[in-house]
Amino acid sequence: MADNKFNNEKTIARCVPMGRLQSVIGGKWKILILWYVSFYKVQRFGELMRRLDGITQSTLTKQLRELESDGFLHREIYREIPPKVEYTLTEFGESFIPVLQTMMAWSETYLCPDWQNPYENSEYH
Repeated sequence: MADNKFNNEKTIARCVPMGRLQSVIGGKWKILILWYVSFYKVQRFGELMRRLDGITQSTLTKQLRELESDGFLHREIYREIPPKVEYTLTEFGESFIPVLQTMMAWSETYLCPDWQNPYENSEYH
């Protein structure tokens, strides 16, 4: 697993399952990265940069590498000019989709009750 402040023995021992989850999705942008990759099925680096307003290239690279290292994302590199890289969910990453859906529904209900969901007609709802 990627190294971070939530991935040490004393922290994880408090509540192993939640500590482990926090160590994997604890990055500021990881939930949104997973959401966009799961919703669009395939995302290129530039597409994610445009969708994640305010993220830096280095931060996106780091978070994508961590999600790949933790088994959520698959990175496909196409050897062409210009180079093309696509990200998709792994089978493990796809198992996280119900969690993303639940988080989205909770946020719509409790944090954004007046928000009109553009994803309403998709398979996520």
